[in-house]
Amino acid sequence: AGGSSDGRRRWFRKARPAAAGAPRGVYLDGGYGVGKTHLLASLWHATPAPAERKAFGTFVELTNLVGALGFQETVRTLSGHRLLCIDEFELDDPGDTVLVSSLLTRLVEAGVALAATSNTLPGKLGEGRFAAADFLREIQGLSAHFRPLRIDGEDYRHRGLPSAPPPYSDATVTEVAQRTRGASLDDFGALLGHLATVHPSRYGAMTDGLHAVCLTGVTPVPDQATALRLVVLADRLYDREVPVLASGVPFDQLFSEEMLEGGYRKKYFRAISRLTALARDAKGLLEA
Repeated sequence: AGGSSDGRRRWFRKARPAAAGAPRGVYLDGGYGVGKTHLLASLWHATPAPAERKAFGTFVELTNLVGALGFQETVRTLSGHRLLCIDEFELDDPGDTVLVSSLLTRLVEAGVALAATSNTLPGKLGEGRFAAADFLREIQGLSAHFRPLRIDGEDYRHRGLPSAPPPYSDATVTEVAQRTRGASLDDFGALLGHLATVHPSRYGAMTDGLHAVCLTGVTPVPDQATALRLVVLADRLYDREVPVLASGVPFDQLFSEEMLEGGYRKKYFRAISRLTALARDAKGLLEA
């Protein structure tokens, strides 16, 4: 935070290279559903800069941007920004670790302020997912860009609300889909198979224009690769507030105990939390 001659404090002054050793970013760490994304969005809106000089996106969208534009063009495009907000900051593989470490270093050198949310402290990124110890320098470099702030609380998506509705019958889901404008209707297994043929960066486009998602025959996901694709889809549906009506097993049975105890457990719990909230929203489809 910076000061001014009238005594007021400002979170962001005019962009300029950060002093050596001074973190140029804030990192909101906490469990799922405690409001980190809302705080990040509020920071984006409160920052006194034109919209074209501040960016907001998920970590996946940031890495997809590099894939689309190339590293140097991404650096050039984002270097003119005053603020970069990164939601759901996660390191799933060594390539992302090296890429994002290099990208954020270049942006900080250009004077870009950073803000991020995650379920994992920056120094613990990658633990349980890949040989993070082999990329300790990159992870420590990422951590040095941020000042962590712990956000505690209950999952607001379920605080004081009734339990999620139990799954419906195939017939009910099909009937609602057929009479609901803008609804999709898919067999869950067929949907998982289709997701494997589409790059996760396109999942958002897949959900654009949908008013409801209706799924029949929901079963536990068979493997981790499929589970991680489903997590991305759940995030994009939640971003767009698309209700999900389903038959089969409840959403809290999507992931095996082994998955929920592994390195991606926080992703899976976030997906369960978000899909449960969307299932609760879908009750209105039956009343329409």
